[in-house]
Amino acid sequence: MSDKYDIKDINQAEGGRRRIDWAEREMPVLRQIRERFNKEKPLKGIRLSACLHVTTETANLARTLHDGGADLVLTASNPLSTQDDVAAALVNMYEIPTFAIKGEDNVTYYKHIGAALDHKPHMTMDDGADLVSTIHKERRELLPEIIGGTEETTTGVIRLRAMAADNMLQFPVVAVNDAMTKHLFDNRYGTGQSTLDGIVRATNVLLAGKRFVVAGYGWCGRGLASRARGMGAQVIVTEVDPLKALEATMDGYEVMPMPDAARIGDIFCTVTGDINVIDGLHFQAMKDGAIVANSGHFNVEINIPALEKMSTGKPNLVRPFVEQYTTKDGRKINILAEGRLINLAAAEGHPASVMDMSFANQALAAEYMVKNASKLEKRVYSVPAEIDAEIARIKLEAMGVKIDKLTDEQLKYLSSWEEGT
Repeated sequence: MSDKYDIKDINQAEGGRRRIDWAEREMPVLRQIRERFNKEKPLKGIRLSACLHVTTETANLARTLHDGGADLVLTASNPLSTQDDVAAALVNMYEIPTFAIKGEDNVTYYKHIGAALDHKPHMTMDDGADLVSTIHKERRELLPEIIGGTEETTTGVIRLRAMAADNMLQFPVVAVNDAMTKHLFDNRYGTGQSTLDGIVRATNVLLAGKRFVVAGYGWCGRGLASRARGMGAQVIVTEVDPLKALEATMDGYEVMPMPDAARIGDIFCTVTGDINVIDGLHFQAMKDGAIVANSGHFNVEINIPALEKMSTGKPNLVRPFVEQYTTKDGRKINILAEGRLINLAAAEGHPASVMDMSFANQALAAEYMVKNASKLEKRVYSVPAEIDAEIARIKLEAMGVKIDKLTDEQLKYLSSWEEGT
């Protein structure tokens, strides 16, 4: 591993560049921001360490940050999500130091995290909070120079809010995941489509007629349940939140506890951000041939060690990304992508069109942090509403969609209290 990069094969760069260009065509909001960043250089002089999924869409974010003047280093936020040709293109054609290899082991993963932090960042950009947590646990000498960070995903925001609640968070972080133009679209439409894409690519099973169990009915769960139903699956939702469970029921899904769903489900997918959502007692109840996947950020949602204890010998790799465990009573249970993000491990992640808005939020949140860090407290902030609205406006314009504007009369009515029926 050099101090500039650690990737699989730099000779894959040209193929990666072509795919990055293809993704850019679907990212007009980010492209418009990059054009402005290239002129104004709002991130000039800022050392930025980013821990993100190294995909074609992320490459276009990296180019935007780089063109905005940032001194950027990129590392992978998941061992299985890297697209090696993209990593090669970032290093060879865009001169962005990148540390990411698809399939890297845990030791290499954290070496790459360390390489990104050796950059001595002024700002972090996370997908899962691994940079922030590593800084606070192991690299506290970096804290004095860090002005702030941004966080992409639900799981990371959960970790950061826990740190803030314990008075442990030592710099402000903008929760990009909380932006309406992120979670309403990326989490719902992106996760819904890309998760099914990953499951189908890995297994080639027909979803129509299958009992498809969605664990969690947040925005990711809503999107996944909707897409699975659209493919003809009989969708079952499991939840711990009574409001979300009520919503799922009224959306027309069957809602039940996971122990009950485990007995009848054909395909299971977790999207909760919590640990051991599918546990030993659930594996004990599953029928022969059950397929189990995760689309939450970390692989802790499926208790694979519990399954290993129930199984005979090591699992068989029956297809790429499909490990088949044989339980002591003879049942076959299939775990996809080692329990890691199925949409990025077995497929290509979210389509570029939806990541356009998510990464526009990242770029503008980074600019916001540079401008406002001195005024911000050591806590988690939401994306400012004006940034959210501007991203939505640009996206609609790019899609050729026009909307109404309030008249002066309507504005006056909405701001007054005197008029009634």
